[in-house]
Amino acid sequence: MPPGRDMREPAPTSAPPSPRIGYRPTGDAPGNGTLALLRFSTSPSPDDARVLHVPFASLDTSLDEVWLVDGPVRHGRDGGLRWSRGGGWLFAAIDVREDDHGGLEQAAAHAYEALSRLVAASAECHVQRIWNYLGAINDGEGDDERYKHFCTGRIRGMGEIFAQGFPAATAIGHHGTGGWLQVYLLATDRPGTRVENPRQVSAWRYPRQYGRTPPSFARATLLPEDDVLAISGTAAVVGHASAHVGDIVAQLEETARNLDALLDAGGMPSGFDARAPLKAYVRHPEHADAVRAFAAARWPEAPLIVVHGDICRSELLVEIDGWRYR
Repeated sequence: MPPGRDMREPAPTSAPPSPRIGYRPTGDAPGNGTLALLRFSTSPSPDDARVLHVPFASLDTSLDEVWLVDGPVRHGRDGGLRWSRGGGWLFAAIDVREDDHGGLEQAAAHAYEALSRLVAASAECHVQRIWNYLGAINDGEGDDERYKHFCTGRIRGMGEIFAQGFPAATAIGHHGTGGWLQVYLLATDRPGTRVENPRQVSAWRYPRQYGRTPPSFARATLLPEDDVLAISGTAAVVGHASAHVGDIVAQLEETARNLDALLDAGGMPSGFDARAPLKAYVRHPEHADAVRAFAAARWPEAPLIVVHGDICRSELLVEIDGWRYR
């Protein structure tokens, strides 16, 4: 899966219109064109399979993240999986109790096996973007760190749908009910374009010091219509090393440089505008104001949600992911 010379791989020429993703005040029920509605709270998810409670405390006015597609949406459940499809797109999610599978590594393998089976049996069989949320992500030393166990389980559970390359991804530690792993994804019927950051080593090529199994994700995915860049969780990593330990402002500056590099590598316009929703995960809630001030100065038009979550490396204080529309 090495990136192309320009850090991109070729994408197909036609595809269903990309989902329209944005934020709105929490509380409204999903409409007919809603593929997914993500609600940032630790409450149980309702019966509507499109509504997923993401286990993070929002540090802002309550907002939902809404994914809209053209056309009607069908939705349902298949065992522990929830799914919805419409407009050529598939949303799928699973919540797994670690104790039911003998620990985090086995739970991650189970979650990915279940999602892989669902996607492989669907017309929307190309995963574009995936999110992984687990508790106590930094607990454990060396190879026993929980994030490293998750990485091993994830690669064990990946099926043939990932044989052509990894999608963009985020992995963050939540502070919800202990022992739960949540994974959700966005897929469609055509492959996207994997985009790598020339300032960073590709995650699957990380050296051994980062665990037995390197992280399995691309830095971003350009959706098949070539109109939206889905950006992975991005932090202050240069090459493969963490930068500016303990300095939230410097880490934000480095993260912004990495985001700029991704936009350039993906052939997207610079910066983030009013149609480019961003999500910032902060390790320490007291850093939320610094993140908001930085974003307001750097990307004043971009919608922003700030949530309390732990980054996959204990020395990192903030991570940002999001979407950039052309």
